[in-house]
This record gives sequence, structure tokens and C-alpha cells, in this order.
Amino acid sequence: MKKIALLTSGTDAPGMNAHIRSVVRSANARGVEVVGVRRGFAGLIDGDFFTIERKDTANIIGLGGTILKTSQSEEFKMPDFRAKAAENLTKAGIQGLIGCGGDGTMKGLHLLHRDHAIKTVGVPGTIDNDIFGTDFTIGFDTAINTAAEAIDRIRDTADSQGRVYIIEVMGSEAGFIATMVGIACGAEYMAIPETITNVPDLHQRIKREGAHKRYIVVIGEGDEVGGAVELAALLKDCYNVESRVAVLGHLQRGGKPSVADRVLASRLGHGAVETLVGGASNVMVGEVHGQIQVTSLPQTYERKKPLQDHLIRLAEVLA
Repeated sequence: MKKIALLTSGTDAPGMNAHIRSVVRSANARGVEVVGVRRGFAGLIDGDFFTIERKDTANIIGLGGTILKTSQSEEFKMPDFRAKAAENLTKAGIQGLIGCGGDGTMKGLHLLHRDHAIKTVGVPGTIDNDIFGTDFTIGFDTAINTAAEAIDRIRDTADSQGRVYIIEVMGSEAGFIATMVGIACGAEYMAIPETITNVPDLHQRIKREGAHKRYIVVIGEGDEVGGAVELAALLKDCYNVESRVAVLGHLQRGGKPSVADRVLASRLGHGAVETLVGGASNVMVGEVHGQIQVTSLPQTYERKKPLQDHLIRLAEVLA
């Protein structure tokens, strides 16, 4: 294998640039050229390719975002556009493709392999940490540290004013971010998709704390009651509980990647190159119990990654 392509797709995550750097340098060390694809699968369809050289990665390991840019391509879901993407790869003499992103990226890579025999390897890059086949995804550690810093700041003002604050974090349909930052920041209550949010019980807990006492609720965006705005409305309409809402939003995706994310991205980038050059395809490279491990691409999005029960129990005990 002498020429491979690399893309980042879906939503960006801190550490993607460290991953790009690792792929380029690991491939070059094996005498393999790396072609960058701009804007993810949309760039595959448009043939938006360029050669990434080692020097291009000199100062990117600590940058947030992705120098390859990213997108969520609706066109790529259509067979004709995927065929065009595969044709562009073949015409460019590209023998394999590494894609970094979330579950949509893994599915797209699988379809290219299944329908057009393109050799593909996925790397989990999403702050949500919801990809089966890896303990942690690139971007998760940075996101929880960013969220924890923001909640610590909110806690100061909540404590001073004796108010109920409902803080919404990202995470899609998984509660990894909410649980981890809830524990780390000493939240009094966590509302996550993995459990049923009992609003009457929450009201009683707030009531037991007494008037003019700080009360921090961390809610994941995928919770069944909705987000922070919806939960605040329920508390107000049903129990006349006043609260303040903070939606951290895209703040969690930006900024310099943490040391843990830089190291994970570097390990997975190297592992992806070794896996692809070694002849494997239609797999994702992840880290499980500290070891690099491969999982078939369909499993990464068809199987649900469980949030550990012991973390949920710990959050309840410490609340």
C-alpha cells in the first residue's frame, strides 16, 4: 500500500488534529503517501483532495478543530453519490481510507467497503464517547474538562445567590458527559438518558435542601424530559420552583485538546495506519483497557455502548 486518504467527518472534536498528525507521520514512516480529504464525505464526493506532507503537521497537535475541516453530508447517504466518492478515490490511485468521526462516519466507511470494496478503517472522534468498541473517544476528555470548569464557575455564583441551576451538557443520546462532570463537580442531581428523570422526586430533593440553598442539576441533552429549558419549565409550572438555566453547548467542542486526548489520538492514528497497511478493512481502531483493539464497523453503531452501572450508582450516593 503506497497511498491512503484521510478525512474527518461529522462534528469536530478536540484531538482530531493530533490524530491527523499521527496518521501522516506513521504512514510516511512506512513510505506511504497521505492524501487529505477536505470537508469529510462531502469532499470525497467533490474530489477535494490534497497531499498532506509531514511539514504540514508540524504545529497542529495542540490545535482544536480539524485542519481538514468537516461536514455532515446528506448526499453521501445516497448510493449514486457514494459511487462518485469511490470513483474519485480509485481515480486518484488511493488504496485505503481512514476516517475519524462518530457513528455516522463509521457507517459511511462501512458502506464504502461493502458496496465498492474500498479498504476502510475508522477512528472514534466525538465528544459524546458513545461509540462501541473503545473505552474513550477522541475529544471526550477535553469536553468533560471544559464542562467541569464551566460548572465550577457557575457553582460559585449559585452558592452566593442560593439558587437552583440546571446546566445542560452535550452527549447526544448518551449520558457519559453528564455523569462524569456531575460526579466531578459535586452536582446534587444528574438527569441522563440511561435513567428515568423523576421530576416529583427532584422537586422533593430541592425542597429538602431548604430555601436559598444552592442546588446544581446537570442534565444531558438526550434526557427524555428534554433539555435544561424543558426541565426548568416543568419545575416552574408544576411546583413553582424558580431556577436558572445554563446551556454549555458548543463550548464543549472547542479549545485545545487535553494531554489525554492528544495521546489517545496519537495512539489511534498510529494504530489505524498499522491496521490498514497490515491488510485489515471494515474495522474501527479503539482503545480497550489500555490496549489497541479493532471492532467491525457495523458493530460500532449497531451495538449500544453502555454507561457503567457503578458510575450511575456512585453519582446517586454522592449527590
